[in-house]
Amino acid sequence: MQAGAADIGAEPSAGQGRCHADRLRGELRGLWQRVIGRHAPQVVPLLTGEAAGLREADMSAYLQGLDIWFQLLRIIDEHAAMRLRREAETRSGPAAIEGSLARTLQSAPDMPRESVARSLCQLRVGPTLTAHPTEAKRVTVLEIHRRIYRALARLESQRWTRHERAALMAEIESEIDLLWLTGELRRQRPSPLNEIEWGLQFFRDSLFDAVPNVVRQFHDAVDGRYGPGQETGAPLRFHSWIGGDRDGNPHVTVETTRAALELGRDAILDRYRQGLTLAARHLSISSEIAGLRPETRARLAAVIDAAELPEADRQRNPGELFRQAASAMQRRLGAIAGGPGPAYPHLRDFIADLRRVETALHDIGAATLAHRLVRPLRWQAEVFGFRTVTLDVRQNSSVTTRVLAGIWAQSGPAPEYGSAEWSRRLRGELGQEALPRLDRDALGGEARELLELLALLHRARFGADPLAIGTFILSMTRSCDDLLAVFLLARHAGFGAERLDLRVVPLFETIDDLRAAPRILDELLRVPLARRSLATGDNRVEVMLGYSDSNKDGGFLCSTWELEKAQRSIAAVLARHGLLPVFFHGRGGSVSRGGAPTGRAIAALPRGTINGQLRITEQGEVVSSKFANRGTAEYELELLLSSVMAQSLPAAPEPVRPEFNDTLEALSDMSCTAYRALLHRPGFIDYFCQASPVEELALLKMGSRPARRFGAGGLEDLRAIPWVFAWSQNRHLITGWYGFGSAIETFRRFHRDDGDALLRRMFRDSRIFRLIVDEVEKSLFHADMRIAETYAALVRDPAVRQDIFGRIGQEYRRSRAAVVFLTGQPGIGERFPNMAARFDRTRADLERVHGLQVRLLDHNRHEPGPRISIALMQTMNCISTALGWTG
Repeated sequence: MQAGAADIGAEPSAGQGRCHADRLRGELRGLWQRVIGRHAPQVVPLLTGEAAGLREADMSAYLQGLDIWFQLLRIIDEHAAMRLRREAETRSGPAAIEGSLARTLQSAPDMPRESVARSLCQLRVGPTLTAHPTEAKRVTVLEIHRRIYRALARLESQRWTRHERAALMAEIESEIDLLWLTGELRRQRPSPLNEIEWGLQFFRDSLFDAVPNVVRQFHDAVDGRYGPGQETGAPLRFHSWIGGDRDGNPHVTVETTRAALELGRDAILDRYRQGLTLAARHLSISSEIAGLRPETRARLAAVIDAAELPEADRQRNPGELFRQAASAMQRRLGAIAGGPGPAYPHLRDFIADLRRVETALHDIGAATLAHRLVRPLRWQAEVFGFRTVTLDVRQNSSVTTRVLAGIWAQSGPAPEYGSAEWSRRLRGELGQEALPRLDRDALGGEARELLELLALLHRARFGADPLAIGTFILSMTRSCDDLLAVFLLARHAGFGAERLDLRVVPLFETIDDLRAAPRILDELLRVPLARRSLATGDNRVEVMLGYSDSNKDGGFLCSTWELEKAQRSIAAVLARHGLLPVFFHGRGGSVSRGGAPTGRAIAALPRGTINGQLRITEQGEVVSSKFANRGTAEYELELLLSSVMAQSLPAAPEPVRPEFNDTLEALSDMSCTAYRALLHRPGFIDYFCQASPVEELALLKMGSRPARRFGAGGLEDLRAIPWVFAWSQNRHLITGWYGFGSAIETFRRFHRDDGDALLRRMFRDSRIFRLIVDEVEKSLFHADMRIAETYAALVRDPAVRQDIFGRIGQEYRRSRAAVVFLTGQPGIGERFPNMAARFDRTRADLERVHGLQVRLLDHNRHEPGPRISIALMQTMNCISTALGWTG
């Protein structure tokens, strides 16, 4: 989901905040011009609009300078949003911030504190970081961005002298210098290990520090609304696919997954050791002066004795039991990674030690020290464990099916997948106490790798932190047999026969799979082993929903409605089995991949489908936009948490409006028909490949994963990310709006005045329809048919060009007219002034970049050369930076 601050509402002093942002833009533009003037003075007049006529020799320098300016604009915007939130909170309290926990609880129903505590104990929100290749910027560049952001934050202080402020500006100028000298392009494709380190860096830089603040805000908001009470724990859990997602990525191996587990463990253990070192430095408490009671001494002694501290360590701080306790915990943490002494056997033992020290500080009246030095560590331990993230594993159903067929082939011909014999054998073996002997040496490499992976997952369950390993996500789940095959393979890898300690999560991605999901789950839960394995102690079953492939399959409106229906139907099926769903939303950053302002996207989810728990993916450039800086990370996590809380607290039932559902069903069908008619037009594939840089995107080396699954060459095998990226680069953006105009126009033509009134009522009262219209409008705002036509000119066959682009242009006009009719506004984008203002700051420059990209594409396809390819990559970077997303 996109950042919730996509459109900040006007505050009483918002004008002052915007003046501050305007001033910063002016100052940084001056620094930027000075840097470019030192390195490439010949392009400064071109960048500032004082001259025209770009020479080919200056193209790369021009694009590099422009991309740096786009980067600086986004940093200033992030800083300005943070400043506005701080000003509003200073003026009116935390409830003044849209999406804050305090604001959410203001309108929450009156409930007894005990009932609130029971509800909040179930609250679990899970951001999941993925290595989807939608971040075009290198880690080094992102780190420079972070330093510039922090320098801007320091500039806010009024205490600086003129000389000190000048020094800060010089520091920012040096970072802009570094951006120029570093360059934004990757020279090599990142390895999975590079991606693991990329993900962990966000935790080291911001998330480890942000989480205790968010948990404190959570408890403060609850106590402020319902009165003080027992702490309900930390409601956040982080997951990651980085190092575990092998769907179509041959570079992710068992060794990669093992390395991801170890690196995640080492990162958080290092942070705990830093925290304990800080605590030991400050807790210079004399046991005699503090007058420790016997029970307090006993608590601290339990921590110290369990570590078997050497006598030298005990003598180092005689009479300072709190320091000794901190040293004892450090020693046991070090032993987890192979150091001397007894290691913590389980995460809960570490948390218990932290509670003992925290309670001991309360015992002596030092609650403020406990809250400053120990409680944040405990909250970190509750959220990050001994793992940093819970690592999920993902694999495609075609792989698991192929491996199972290979295993069966050892005893004779395997039955055909999808046949009744396949299903009978699968269920029969799952019900057997002992499986037939397996000759692993005779298996192929793919099968051995998968079984070794499952064995690794099994072993990880018995480690010090069983949550180090999460779910096994099966992408392209198309039948119950696909899921049962994973259970059978897990048994071959060492899991038990009665209940498998492995959470197998189906991922329903295409339109057909979303429609089949309720039936598949109903069938699955009738298999005893699957039911025992999936239904946990809280009777919740996790189900993942894919936004990207369903959009690619049926268009934006159809995909959104099918996802809505699937959630309702899945929840109803699970309810018949006495279970609740935990939906895992596989969203991306762009509208086409489910991206939308966090609060509004969650508010539009069907009532009764959240129940306190939600997971979402955070992908590529969205990770850096949300989590690169601590202040923004705190806001984004609080927004996510408050949005889930708002949907989970008791509320009046929504009125049943079957006419809304019937209308959305009709609009969805008509939209899908129009969208698929375009995709199946003769020559559409040629148009897409020639009128966009889809084939050239591989030059960017954004991620370790190939652009196509299994090396295939058809449109159906192209991943959704390059599909969306390509349509964004050529400013068609059809993935965010195509089919909407035809649907609305057809509905209005058949239903006339009554239909118009119904559509307007839906826009006012239906949260899901309002979200669809809003996001379609934003996509139309960023689309530009004049620029799109220049890309269409690259299509060699004039008949194909005229047919496909003609249809796209007609649908664009229909969709604009539909939005104007529904909103009552005279133009597109007027309801989102902040979005429009941000885009207008880059519009003219961006148009020139598109012109260069079209020239370079044409040249590169006829006279390929390395110099031209570099400039082409720079145009892709520039466009994605200015738009704010790639795929």
